[in-house]
Formats: sequence, C-alpha cells, structure tokens
Amino acid sequence: MNRFLNIVLIQSDIFWQNSAKNLVKYSKRISEIKEEVDIIILPEMFTTGFSMQPKDIAEQMDGNTVQWMITTSKKSNAAICGSVIIQEDGKYYNRFLFVHPSGEINYYNKRHLFTLAGEEKVYTAGEHKLIVNYKGWKICPLVCYDLRFPVWARNVEDYDILLYVANWPKPRINAWDTLLPTRAIENMCYTIGVNRVGVDASRLEYNGHSAAYNCLGEQLINALPDKEDVISFTIDKTHISTTRNKFNFLKDKDTFKIL
Repeated sequence: MNRFLNIVLIQSDIFWQNSAKNLVKYSKRISEIKEEVDIIILPEMFTTGFSMQPKDIAEQMDGNTVQWMITTSKKSNAAICGSVIIQEDGKYYNRFLFVHPSGEINYYNKRHLFTLAGEEKVYTAGEHKLIVNYKGWKICPLVCYDLRFPVWARNVEDYDILLYVANWPKPRINAWDTLLPTRAIENMCYTIGVNRVGVDASRLEYNGHSAAYNCLGEQLINALPDKEDVISFTIDKTHISTTRNKFNFLKDKDTFKIL
C-alpha cells in the first residue's frame, strides 16, 4: 500500500470531435511531466468535447484512444483516466476509463445523463457504481452531472477518493465550486474535480476551476481559471484515517437502497 499518491490533473481545452489532435496534445503535456506520478487525470470526453453526435466519433474498447491510454500508462508508469465516448452492443456510453500501468482497465458508465442537453436521448445510463483499487487506495470515479446527486456518491464502500471529470460550463461554475467541497465533507474523503476550458461548437464556454479538497473540505489546489493548466499534488492516506478516527461522522450515516 502507498501512503502517498502523486497526482497530476490536466485542465485542457479540447479540439472539437478531433481525437487525433487531442491525443497529440495530451501526449505532449504528459511527456513534460518531470516528477514521479501515480495517476494522471483528464477531463470528461477528453478526445471530443461534450458531443451529442456520437455516431461518427464513438470508439470501441479496442480503439485508438483506449490503446493510447494503455501505451501512455505503461510508458509513464502511472494510471491514466478520463471519460470517452464508447460504442458497445449498439449503444453509446459516456464511459470513464481508469487504465492501470499493467494494462488492466476499470470502467464506469455515467449514470446521471444531462437532460438539459439531451444526453439521455443518445447515451445509455450506467447502472453500477465503480470502486477502483489502486496501490492500496479505493477510488470512486464519477462524471460531471453525477456531482449534483449526493445519494449516488454516498460513501458506503469506505472509499478514499471521490473523483469527478467534467465539461462543466462557466454559467453554472458556482455549483461546481460549491458541490466539490461539499462531497468531500459529507463523505470524509479526498475529492478531486477536473474540468475543461475553452469554447465548444455549441458556443458553451468552460472556465476550468479544477480543484482538489481534503476530508474536511479544505482546498488543496486549484487550477488557473480560463487557462490550460497542469497541476501536480500529493495526497496522504494518513489524513483520512486520522480525520475519520477523530470525528467518526461516517459511522452515523443513514442506510438506504438505490432502486
């Protein structure tokens, strides 16, 4: 088990529906990382932007992006993660992929589809929560709109990290800034949110605000607003055990069943 995890988040603009150009950009950013890293986090739909036109841009699980993630993870000796448009069994998914340096892949299909944009009309919602076990840490990955639904994120698995990747637009960024530390406080875990910047084909503007919080909701890092940014930081598992042992809040949580 690793007491410490070294994390890099990449807050990036995204070339619209152009996987090849985006992968070249990410390859360059990752090659410039000099320090030792355990996890590299990319935004939601990091190869395309938040597109409601998956027919011509969706990939298979053996496609170029997944192969790039496997190769990049192995080369950098770090897990790499983010969400990608995946086609499988005639359906489209907004799928979070967590690729281990060993080549193992864990994935989570976004459960809460963004009806304001019609995401539910073209994508299939996920049904299962994922807990990734990595270097002795338990990680719960979720995607963008999931942030608004605390019941789904509730820490009933004793996870250590709650991780959100997003294309969260500027007009509603106050909700992002408010809910990320809220999720950290109520679940007594590290909470990390990685958002994009730039303007997409629908003229939606994104201003980043990627950030990380500790178990008490205290901000550890925040990315530059409105700019591409690469941030490295380290989290300590001792902080989790010390905080939970001192305050005990999770032991008083309600029990429930999600239908």
